[in-house]
Amino acid sequence: MTTNYLQRPHGRIAYDVAGSGPLVVCIPGMGELRSTYRALVPALVAAGHRVAIMDLRGHGDSDASFDRYDDVAAGEDALALVEHLGGPAVLVGNSMGAGAAVWAAVERPSAVNALVLTGPFVRDVPTGWFKAAVFRLTLLRPWGRAAWLAYYPKFFPGRRPADFDEHRAAIDASLRRPAYWRAFHATTHTSHAPAEARLDQVDVPVLVVMGDADPDFADPAVEGRLVAERLHGELVLVPGSGHYPHAEYPEVVTPAVCSFLGRVDA
Repeated sequence: MTTNYLQRPHGRIAYDVAGSGPLVVCIPGMGELRSTYRALVPALVAAGHRVAIMDLRGHGDSDASFDRYDDVAAGEDALALVEHLGGPAVLVGNSMGAGAAVWAAVERPSAVNALVLTGPFVRDVPTGWFKAAVFRLTLLRPWGRAAWLAYYPKFFPGRRPADFDEHRAAIDASLRRPAYWRAFHATTHTSHAPAEARLDQVDVPVLVVMGDADPDFADPAVEGRLVAERLHGELVLVPGSGHYPHAEYPEVVTPAVCSFLGRVDA
């Protein structure tokens, strides 16, 4: 796919698009690239969808010249892309991308047909002050990038994708650019409160996909059930999977997503 750019205030958002049919827009999580959806896109295209994958602000091929790097900004960018491509669309969001998708679904209901949320951060999950302080300290310069890349494999406790090393190298290359590291660091201060405030207002079909070994949650199964119940959605728990179940176990996640989208399309 050829990289395209959507002009936004203060910078451009990079995206790829493939296929034809009902639109699906995929939003990655903090520190990730749009290629996190590389296993999902071909199946969605084959199932008759037009699929767009975007980079977050300050990530990948998107610009790092923005003044905001939070859930709301990502949600605004996703809605702008839906409008540009001629929506409405199903929004697929991973991690903070899920928070952005929830916010967007309430901000402009006519633009969003359904939500698929993987490893979703749609609220500020309670953590102790010590853990929060260690997280902030770990991501400081000059060791922050190396610390993030060293921790990244822990997001894949079950089975790493065959191209894991290449994908992590691409993340490293993105973060090595000075402006992009600043943007990433700004993204780590994101609050998911705007998404949580809108959970009870979401009025579209929702599929929640949670790895039951996701290291970002004290009890991933409990968090997955909480999110699915708040959104009146379906829940798929992926055994042994971490924060990126769509990349770690695509043979489980992809059929579930395709089946869900088939019901939405119908």
